[in-house]
Amino acid sequence: MRLILKLLLTAVIVVFLAYFLPGVTTDGYLDAIILAIILGILNLILRPIIVLLTLPITILTLGLFLLVINAFIVLIADSLLSGFDVDGFWWALIFSLLLTILQSIVNSILD
Repeated sequence: MRLILKLLLTAVIVVFLAYFLPGVTTDGYLDAIILAIILGILNLILRPIIVLLTLPITILTLGLFLLVINAFIVLIADSLLSGFDVDGFWWALIFSLLLTILQSIVNSILD
């Protein structure tokens, strides 16, 4: 039940960010829910592999390269879902940064 709640709250955050960021669009709540599922799967499977492969540059940049990895994951999700569109790398970076911050706030409230 908690997973479904977090998924739905992530979808609400995605719709909220798509409304306020001009470079990010979503077709509706269903696409936002599907995007939340896709981002969850990509973060579960693909992100650890990418972090492991880019560990030297992540250490060299004191962890800031993780922001680039997050933006890359958002761009992959953009290519997988037709109802979600990001206009470029910088919008993906801003979207992923704000999504992470808002998810952290929501998760701290839920815990």
